[in-house]
Amino acid sequence: MKIKIFDLNNAEKGSKELPQVFDEQVRPDLIKRAVETLQANHRQPYGSDPHAGKKCSAELSRRRRKYRGSYGHGISRVPRKILSRNGTRFNWVGAFAPGTVGGRRSHPPKASKIWARKLNIKERRKAIRSAIAATIGKEFVIQRGHALPDSYPFIIVNDFESIDKTKSIVDAMKKLGLEAELSRASEKTYRAGKARLRGRKYRKRKGPLFVVSKDCPLLKSASNVPGVDVVPVNELNAELLAPGSVPGRLTFFTEAAVERLGTENLFYSRPKEKKE
Repeated sequence: MKIKIFDLNNAEKGSKELPQVFDEQVRPDLIKRAVETLQANHRQPYGSDPHAGKKCSAELSRRRRKYRGSYGHGISRVPRKILSRNGTRFNWVGAFAPGTVGGRRSHPPKASKIWARKLNIKERRKAIRSAIAATIGKEFVIQRGHALPDSYPFIIVNDFESIDKTKSIVDAMKKLGLEAELSRASEKTYRAGKARLRGRKYRKRKGPLFVVSKDCPLLKSASNVPGVDVVPVNELNAELLAPGSVPGRLTFFTEAAVERLGTENLFYSRPKEKKE
């Protein structure tokens, strides 16, 4: 399959044959499994204090003729602690039990819980190849909600990797027909609820993804453009190509990145090297 090459002024410069990874069958089930595994492995374990709600003395005897006991008082068998007393008359208050004020939680979150998941390496590679193939499918990209240009899909020239200013990147993207996508990705919604207290105040949209061949100035200069991600081709993963496990992210490869995909046979099983 051949695909067109565009320069920074949105002029066609020729065409290029795509490697076999772009002909892979799109498997949404594998992509979903790979993305969920990545997200699970990024979770930070959390839990409550093991002694929370258990730091009070709440022993109350039920035995007959036991001093300070509750026998014969006609009260429920809830653990209680003594707040005050007048002779043999005690002022108790419920404590320690899950149903009492200030008591422990019945099933609190535990820091020992293991969130991490495992995924077979062949499944992970297959999911990445499947997500790469979905990026050139126009119907998948439209279904995700991206505002893509009419000439999509196409490859960008290698000069795009050497852009070292954010303003120059925005101008180049507008020339490539991504002005509507930039305005779509810049929108954010103000969340309600507890997410505001936990560093997730705004919900942001995912914009275009640029895949480069190596470490280049574009990695830093594009970091401030809302919704835009830049990644070297050898560091691609399923979550970058299919955010939220939905395949078809608006993705642009440079010429060198496509060439490296084919020559190095990335994301395919490689034969083991023989030990001398």
